Amino acid sequence: MAKQIPKISIVTPSFNQGEFLEDAIRSVVTQNYPNLEYVIVDGGSTDGSVDIITKYEKELTYWISEPDAGQYDAINRGFSKTTGDIMAWLNSDDKYTPWAFAVVGDVFSALPEIEWLTTLYPLTWDECGRATKCFYQDGYSRQGFFRGENLPGSDRDFKGFIQQESTFWRRSLWERAGGYVDTSSQLAADFELWARFYKYTDLYAVATPLGGFREHPAQKTAYHLQDYIGEAKTVLLRCAAQTPYKGLDCFIRSRLLGLIPKRIAAKLRLIDEPKVCVYKDDQHGWKISRE
Repeated sequence: MAKQIPKISIVTPSFNQGEFLEDAIRSVVTQNYPNLEYVIVDGGSTDGSVDIITKYEKELTYWISEPDAGQYDAINRGFSKTTGDIMAWLNSDDKYTPWAFAVVGDVFSALPEIEWLTTLYPLTWDECGRATKCFYQDGYSRQGFFRGENLPGSDRDFKGFIQQESTFWRRSLWERAGGYVDTSSQLAADFELWARFYKYTDLYAVATPLGGFREHPAQKTAYHLQDYIGEAKTVLLRCAAQTPYKGLDCFIRSRLLGLIPKRIAAKLRLIDEPKVCVYKDDQHGWKISRE
């Protein structure tokens, strides 16, 4: 019996990013993934973006170009036009790796207990679209997220972002978590969505780059990082059962966890054990690591 290939739905919000938009679109449509929905919601661009979109319209499920209420409104509108089992959004200046959908589709198909997935190796693209950085993330945990480990700041033990460009989830989780991206956010709606997802289930990761964030002069998150952090801290204070690590607590944990094997630290409840998927071989495929 042939393995069922899950439908992947991707939404790209777009507004006057014509310089990078074609790169983003091509990173989706050249995946050769056999069960794909791709939606672009453009906010009425005047820089030639529409010409780029129409160039690829035969490969799109739906597209529109008209004024909207901003990036997160565009994402919600885009997802309302999709039906896929697996969901994600890609901003118009970012890119996926060429193998991303094959890996994501395989993992979700093989491991039904996984409801959202990201990478241990988030990439950064430069203005020309070249991969210039690759940071190793030593797993993700619900406890760590709600104590601030995925949010940078001088008073917390920062482990790295959950990279939005590399994160995918099941529609069933999206619906249980409310089925929306928070339009009251200006920058950190991804972080707020992760907080809602974490209330239901753990985040798993693969040791394969899936996507990347592009650094360029007009990139709003990179150049308004403190505003992003402020919004995300508000999310933690509103949602978390525990307060973020601070001061001495942060210092002690950082030093202590550097001396204790991760599995022992998890047994002592100092950390949640990271949830990682590994590819065994062609016969056994993807499995959840128990090491």
